[in-house]
This record gives sequence, C-alpha cells and structure tokens, in this order.
Amino acid sequence: MRQTAGSRINAFGIPRAKRPAIVGILVLCFVLAAAMDCAQAADAQAYRVALASTGDDDIDSTLKSASELISLGSSATVSPFGLIARARRDGDRLKSVLESYGYYTSRVDITIDGAPLRDLDLADRLQALPKEREAQVAIAFELGPLYHLRDIRIDGAVPADVRDVLGLHPGDPAVASQVVAAGARVLSALQERGYAFARVDPPVADEDAKLPLLDVTFNVASGAQVRIGTIGFAGLVRVREATARRRLKLRTGARFRPDDIERARRDLLDLGVFASVNVQVGPDADPQGAVPVTFTVRERPRHAVNLTAAYSTDLGGSSGASWTDRNLFGRADQLIVAGSVTNIDGKATTGIGYDTSVKYILPDFGRPDQSLQVSAGANHQALQAYDQRARTGAVTLTRRLTSRWTASAGVSAADEQIIQDGVTHDYTLVGLPLGLTYDSTDLASPLDDPRHGIRAAASVTPTVSIGKPNATFMISQIKAAAYLDMHDLLAALPAGRSVLAARGLVGLAQGAGEFSLPPDQRFYAGGSGTIRGYNYQSVGPLFANTTDPVGGTAVLAGGLEFRQRFGRSYGAAVYVDGGQVSSSLQYLPNVFRIGVGAGLRYYTPIGPIRFDVAVPTQRIPGSNSLQIYIGLGQAF
Repeated sequence: MRQTAGSRINAFGIPRAKRPAIVGILVLCFVLAAAMDCAQAADAQAYRVALASTGDDDIDSTLKSASELISLGSSATVSPFGLIARARRDGDRLKSVLESYGYYTSRVDITIDGAPLRDLDLADRLQALPKEREAQVAIAFELGPLYHLRDIRIDGAVPADVRDVLGLHPGDPAVASQVVAAGARVLSALQERGYAFARVDPPVADEDAKLPLLDVTFNVASGAQVRIGTIGFAGLVRVREATARRRLKLRTGARFRPDDIERARRDLLDLGVFASVNVQVGPDADPQGAVPVTFTVRERPRHAVNLTAAYSTDLGGSSGASWTDRNLFGRADQLIVAGSVTNIDGKATTGIGYDTSVKYILPDFGRPDQSLQVSAGANHQALQAYDQRARTGAVTLTRRLTSRWTASAGVSAADEQIIQDGVTHDYTLVGLPLGLTYDSTDLASPLDDPRHGIRAAASVTPTVSIGKPNATFMISQIKAAAYLDMHDLLAALPAGRSVLAARGLVGLAQGAGEFSLPPDQRFYAGGSGTIRGYNYQSVGPLFANTTDPVGGTAVLAGGLEFRQRFGRSYGAAVYVDGGQVSSSLQYLPNVFRIGVGAGLRYYTPIGPIRFDVAVPTQRIPGSNSLQIYIGLGQAF
C-alpha cells in the first residue's frame, strides 16, 4: 500500500503508528490459518505453483525461498481451505520481500485455477476437483517504481570518520538490507572506537509525496568512550587461572574494542580445553571510565579416546587408538598416547607393521601463540620398498605468526634398522626440521571438508646420517592444496556444493645420491598421498630384475579433483593424479605416471567417509590394475 505524503515507514514499508495493530492481525490470521490446515487435513489438495519472474535473478531466488506454497508443497499436505490461507500468507510474505528490495508500491497477484483469492466460491470449486487433479497456483508480480534514497542523515553527535562508514549515497536504491546494514556499520564503528554503550535506532524512512524517493534518518546516541576494566573468569575447574590469563592479549586499561574481546574469546577456545567460552561485559562503566569483562568458560572432559580405521588395496588395512589427557597439569597441556596396527594384507607390503607414539604438548611456552612439543615413538614398516624398524624422538617449537601463518623449528633423532634389496643397514639420524605453513581454509579440524582457500607447507631439514655410509644431506619439500567453490564462478550453482580442488608436491634431496641416502629418506610416489591408481611407493626407479622400488632424490606430483555434494549427506568425486620420482627436478615424459579415478562420499559430523577407486593409465610391473581407498576425510 502506498504511503501518504510525509508518512514514515520502516524498512519493510509498514507505517510505524500501525505496526502493533498489523502485527496483531497477522498473528491472528496465522493462528486461524494453521487451525484451518489442521481441521481440513483429511482432504488434502494437491497443487502446482508457477512463480513468475521479476527479471532479477536475485529477487526471484529470494521470492522462491520465502514462499510457503513452494517450500511446503511436497512436505506438508493442505486442504482446499488451507491452500487458500497459505496463498494469502504468501501474498504478505512476498510483498515484504519486494519492499525489502526497494519496491514499496509493488503488488503480488495470486490466483488458484485462474480465480483470485477473494473469490467466495474458490473453496467450493477446489473441493469439487477430482482427487487426482492438481490445483494450478499462479503467482505474478507488478514491481512498480524502484525507490531510491535522497537525503541520508545521522541525528546525534558522532566522530566524523564514523559518518564515513555509513556507505549510503543519494541516488542508491532503497534496499532494506543495505540500509539496515549501514546502521549496523555505524554501531560497530562506534564500539570499535571505545563507545561500548552506543545506540543506533532502527532507521526511519520518510516517503516523498510524489516521487519514489525516501529520506532516511539514523538516530544515534554515542555515549562516552570507555576502557577495559577488570578482567575476570568464571567456570574454571582444573585449568589454572594463570594459564587462561597468559593466553589473553586483552589488557586492563586498553581501549574497549569488541574485535579485541572476540579475538580473546577465540584464543581461549583455541587452547583446546574449553567446550565453550562466553563473554559478559558489565552494564555500566565505573567512575574512571572502565567496564569489567568476564569470560565464562565450560571445560571439556579431561580425557578422550579416539579410534581410527582405514583400508587401501596397496597398504591394506590399519586400525588404531589414541588416549588424550587434555589438561595434564592444569596448564592446558596435553599428553597423547597412540598406537596402531598397519599393513594388514596390503599388496605393497610384506607383513604387518605397527606405529606407537607418545606426545606432550605445552601451549604458550615462553609467550602466547607458541607451543612446545616433545615426542617419542617406535614403528615397524614392512613394505615392498624396504623393511624398517625405528625408534624416534623430537622436540619442536611452533609459533603462530598470524591467524594463517605458522612457523616451527626443532631437533629430531632416529635410530633405525632398514633392510632393502636383501642388505641390512643401521642408521642414526639427527635432523633440524624447519617449517612454515599457511592455511586460509578457515576450518577448525583438518578432517573438515575444505571448500575455499589454500593450504601450503614448506619444510627444510638438514640431516646428519651416521651409518654405512655416513652422509650429510638436506631434504626440502613444498606441499600445497587449493580449493575453489564453483559458486564463485557460476552464481547459479549452490554455494559449497561443487568444489574444485588441486594439490601439488615438490621435493628435493641435496648433498647425497640415491644410495647414500637412507631408504626412508628418499622420495617415492604412488598411493593415496601422491598418485592414486598406483601401488604405494611403486612410481620411480626399480632394482634390476625386480619390482622393488629404489626411491629417488626428487619428486614432482600433483592432482585435480572435482567434488559434488548430493542431498544432505552424500557426495561424489572424480579426479586425476600425476607425478614422477627421479634424480632431479625436471619433467621426464618417459617416467611420468598418471592415475584416474572416482569415488563416493558420506558426510558425517566428524568429516566425510571416503571410498575411492582409481586405475593407472600405464601399468607398472607387479602393480595392481585397480586400487581402492577407504578412509575418513578427503584425500587432501
């Protein structure tokens, strides 16, 4: 309904003076309509909806999403009387959608079998329809003129730079969401400048008497600037308060900024010992202009047990378990004990192996965002490439540089015995691993399904090998994976449902030749981590007259995968992988291998369960013609 000259309307075109009455009438109508639906549910009326286009894809999509006639058509049966009531509700809902886009004099016309909803005989005609016949519902729109903004004002004293964040200009379309968002930006800007108790009222719009123009006013009360006062904690049980305080970068006396407080809340969650962290800001500032902030936490269960299982044709089955103490000494420090059985009946294995480890992780070691990890382990790998028994240990210091960048440095040691090509070697390895990682996928767990962003890691490990022969060498690797939501390229595709993923690996060993390097320090390719379709470690040089891999001093591998989700829990993927292992980083067509495959996904709260099948495009002697991979989480 068109407003009279000078009348005030809210963002959805309802006169402010009439809002309580209209809300009451709408609530009463909805209650009566629901009662009619229930009372007549025994005589369900099937129907089909034809929604006319407005000429704007964005508006059409929003109208479709808002329509109960469409969303409830197949899931909630309705009687003839209920169908009419549902259509009337849709008229109001769709009119509100059009007004939110700036079409305040728009009209929604809904007919059922060609008759308008006001037709008194419509219900009788619907009841007389044969049971198998669907009623035809047609929804058409008359948009009318698009309203634009004319005069935009802020009433109230605010800093000049805050006015600049409003982001509205005369001549802009009067789109409700943009006008409301402008008010939210003003409020956020005031709070970030220390006005903790600022208030921005809902915008008031005045309509021109003759032209499709709106004057918009924001009433703002900034209040006084305040600082962070006393910082308190509630809900701590086993976690020491000193541990929680050391984690925070928020300080008493600093300017009040909601972003800083939210960052502090997330930092506490990142400790891994809290199930939830909530923030309560005091209702008033003290006489010194400080406002207290309290973090209310709920601690996670102290102990956790995780079970794992996986299967692939080449490596066979594996299963394992880990036990974690999340808060060993009350410092959010973790003790993780893990063990697994591996290589159960694999085509690229020669026997059953095991892997055991103990890790101790101390967060905020020396400074916030820096952790210390001490680990020790023992493993046995019975692979076609070599048979290894090793005892390992490492100390690693990890620092989070930014929300996306992380650096690490440490020292590692291993005492191992390796049998390859019938010859036994004993090695003692001492390394200085250095690493840098980048992650813009914004995921809480590596098992979550990445839909955008990049994961990358670069590492350099100078190593001294004491054995026969002795060697000093350096292993360098760069791994990267990128994810593109196809919705960003094709807006017609639903967001997060179609994802293109790519990965790459480059590795180089310098300072020693193939046979000077311990076999487990050489590069291999083939398997789920590099080139699916080929047996684990089977791509690369082979020993003479055998199918046993030698390994190499350089690796180059990559893959491209398209992932598509179906419904709520299902998905599929198709992919191609390729790569080579050689003595130098160069493309060698005669040793480059390509595998292709497809798979299914079942999405669970802890990550997708993956079932992949892949085949090599060129058979390698002793390798399978088909590989199967089953595991938790995407391949990369």
